[in-house]
Amino acid sequence: MAADPILFQAGQWLGAAGGALLVVTVVAFLASWGVRFRLVGVTSFTLLLAISCLAFSVSYVPRVSIPGARSVPVVFDNGTDLVIAAAPADLAPEAIRPTVEEVARNVHGSGRTSDDRVVHVRLRRVEPAEPGASRPVVLGEARLELATGTVTIDP
Repeated sequence: MAADPILFQAGQWLGAAGGALLVVTVVAFLASWGVRFRLVGVTSFTLLLAISCLAFSVSYVPRVSIPGARSVPVVFDNGTDLVIAAAPADLAPEAIRPTVEEVARNVHGSGRTSDDRVVHVRLRRVEPAEPGASRPVVLGEARLELATGTVTIDP
């Protein structure tokens, strides 16, 4: 089902316009009109827009939003089994669990090739260890099972 019905409808209308332009382009070539080569460009661009609108409207997946979660950037993603997000310095302890869950639910499994089909999502903060050095501290971790889509949050 299309996530955005307006974009899907725009793709259908652009497809119809591309079909009409294709007919006009064929007539232009048969009648040797001077604008026939310009019509080729306009027709192909219109059909490309139609295909793009239809593909995007079908493949779009909206982001999951969990109450109490903060928006955090993903700073590392190896594409297989590990995703790390950076927590801001002012992140409240009660916001850690929903934040790591939201990051895990927004990780998409297509293209990930993990042996156990599990993606580990970590929420970390970098804290100073000594002058001139710092260390990462893991605040929360979640496991996303790609086969079922279930998220397990580790304490």
